[in-house]
Amino acid sequence: MFLSLKYPLFHLFSSFCTFGATFTFVNRCEYKVWPGILANAGTAPLESTGFELAQDTSRSFQAPTGWSGRFWGRTGCKFDGSGSGSCSTGDCGSGQVECNGAGASPPATLAEFTLGTGSQDFYDVSLVDGYNVAMIIEGSGGSGMCASTGCVTDLNRQCPAELRVSEGDACKSACEAFGSPEYCCSGAYNTPATCKPSVYAEMFKMACPRSYSYAYDDPTSTFTCTGADYTVTFCPNMPR
Repeated sequence: MFLSLKYPLFHLFSSFCTFGATFTFVNRCEYKVWPGILANAGTAPLESTGFELAQDTSRSFQAPTGWSGRFWGRTGCKFDGSGSGSCSTGDCGSGQVECNGAGASPPATLAEFTLGTGSQDFYDVSLVDGYNVAMIIEGSGGSGMCASTGCVTDLNRQCPAELRVSEGDACKSACEAFGSPEYCCSGAYNTPATCKPSVYAEMFKMACPRSYSYAYDDPTSTFTCTGADYTVTFCPNMPR
């Protein structure tokens, strides 16, 4: 079958490129945030891998069906006119605004997505690598449960001294702070049966009940939706 030349170019393009979701990033913090984006192995990168997001602004990206990866917010960043610099939390180590395929240095609050190919999307907000900024995921226009999830509590304010970073800029996970197998769900503790939530994971879970608090926290922390677009908001309005 041959395509007619009367079809506009954008129509031909849309026949071959199927977008799975639009991701919109919103900054409600009282300071700038520099979101980082990391596509999983075998997944094409989005339009940007890192950018500046001023207070009360937003930016959107389109992702293809089957895309998977993670987002996070970098804070306390200093970049010069050429885009070179670093961040005090969530830094990806690229030395630039763009993360260029590098992930977040913990501690960092993570938003994780796997878009379906005509089926359910899976998403979560994870504190397994620690916490640096409040974050919430909200879906729109989809079908299914499509529940919002995230952590709207400022964990930096209630972070135990042994997990605290600097002057309370971020809060480490127990795994990063102590490195022992029972906290990291490694070695003899690498199964759901042997790895149980620590007192630190339980503290995170109490503050943010819909977020991942440790490696095997799937039942209450993974959410699904089909055919939705997603908004990732940093420092969403805190509940009264």
